This record gives sequence, structure tokens and C-alpha cells, in this order.
Amino acid sequence: MVPMKLRIFTEPQQGATYDELLSVARTAERLGFDAFFRSDHYMRIGPGDPGPGSTDAWTTLAGLARETSTIRLGTLVTPATFRLPGPLAISVAQVDQMSGGRVELGLGTGWFDAEHVAYGIPFPPIGERFGRFEEQLEILTGLWTTPMGKTFSFEGAHYRLADSPALPKPAQSPRPPIIIGGFGARRTPRLAARFADEYNVPFHTPDDTAAAFGRVREACEAEGRSPILYSAAQTVCVGADDTELARRAEAIGQDLAVLRAVGLAGTPAEVVEKIGRFAELGADRVYLQVMDLSDLDHLELIAAEVLPHV
Repeated sequence: MVPMKLRIFTEPQQGATYDELLSVARTAERLGFDAFFRSDHYMRIGPGDPGPGSTDAWTTLAGLARETSTIRLGTLVTPATFRLPGPLAISVAQVDQMSGGRVELGLGTGWFDAEHVAYGIPFPPIGERFGRFEEQLEILTGLWTTPMGKTFSFEGAHYRLADSPALPKPAQSPRPPIIIGGFGARRTPRLAARFADEYNVPFHTPDDTAAAFGRVREACEAEGRSPILYSAAQTVCVGADDTELARRAEAIGQDLAVLRAVGLAGTPAEVVEKIGRFAELGADRVYLQVMDLSDLDHLELIAAEVLPHV
């Protein structure tokens, strides 16, 4: 049986500096986690102290590319509303070069309208966002896979590229892996089957996750795709005993009973068992959403008592 890969997933829009993210990424690398991922948001989600605010995802990953050496790096997920596809292709390719080929791009439609209003980013209706998302996927993959010395052109409803030199190229060939996530029943499976190297289901029960995986598998078969990777994202809260577990749940403002029911919360043995359920569904990776970035002992515990057993 292939071991499950555990990835650390952070939410810096809740208030985090680059130095805090660097500390988590370096700790995750030292402890043997497969990847360090971050969300791509510009404003805190939900009430509470915004702290120092958010940071730009791709600026962060560029810095981490030079200050880490082995851990993979990526977004879960970059909104298609935030960046034009040509400049995004350049940014991701450059960070991939800077990291020696360790970057992965999670891409989605964008959903948090308040941050768009707060920072002057257009937020079209959902139908148009999906249209732009699909065209961005076509453009990104087209630019990255265009042979050296050739040009790339594209004519869509939302974007037009004419005779692009399609440079720079990413370090990974033919391109960095693309992750598509979500729970949609129609458009998401179709796009995952066409473009994704990995399909991610965030914050759903194993039963719901199984149904979503099934829809994408069917879409891949219809598309004639070879198998892709499957993953889940879950909030993690592990304690060596009930006291430590309750302290960690309180620190992130979560009801422990609820978190135990819907997330990866509990003793190390409980969390190993819960991760095993996702493995049985065919998940290759689990993204552990770590909400308290100051609690590096939490990562130490997971690495010592969970990671070796999945």
C-alpha cells in the first residue's frame, strides 16, 4: 500500500506575516510533510481580529521557494478573478524555477465577494467566473506546453492572446501540476477531467467525498483520461490527551465536539483512523488545515504520532 501523503495547509488571510509562514514551512519540511500550501485570499474570512492582515500568495511562495529546499509548495486555491492568465502563467513558472520544480497550482473560480469589493477586484456572476476559470486553464496549460521557439494564441469570450512567446517556461515538464477542487456536480468534474492532475474535496464528510470522487472518475473515463490523483482537505486538531486537545480547539475558536465530528480532531490514534477512511476512498493526499500557526508543537505531534502510521 502506498503511504498517504500529508500536506500542511494554512489560511494566512486570518492574520499572518511572511515570517510566521516561513517558520511553519521550514518546520513542515524538517518534519517530513509532503508539502506546504496556503490559501489565496486578501482579507480575513469571518469575524475576529485581522491581526497583520493577509499576504500575497505568490509573493509568499516565491520567498519560500528560496528559503526551503525539498518541500513542495502551492495554493489551495488561487482565484481566477485575482490575476490575468498570462501574468499568472509567468508568476507560477518563475516560482517553479526559483524552487527547482516544486510548485503546484490550485486554481478555482473565486467566491469571497467581500475581498473583491475591499480591494477593487471585479467579481462577475458565477456563470462568467466559471467561463473565465475554464479559459484560464486553457491559457495556462497552453502557454506552459507550447514548444520553445513557437508562439501561442488564444481567442475566447473573456481573453485574447496573440502570438505570445509563451515564456518563461516552468522548471517542471511539461508543466506544474494543476489542482482543481470543489463539490460541484457538473462543471467541476468536467473541468477536472480535462485539466487537473489532482482533484481535491475540501471540508466534506467521507460519504460526500466518495460521491464527489466518483463523479470525477466518471468524467475522466468519459474524457479518456488516465487516472488522476485524489485528495481531501480537513481541519486538523490533535492532542496527546483530552486536555491538550481541548486547549488546541479553544485556541482556534472551534467547538471540539463539532470538530471531532466533521474534521480530523482527536488523539493521534483517532486521527490516523479518520485519515484511513479517506485512504479507503482512494485519496492519495490529505491537506491538514492548520489554523494556529504559532503552535509548532502541534506539527511535531502530528509528525511523530500520525505521519508514520498513514
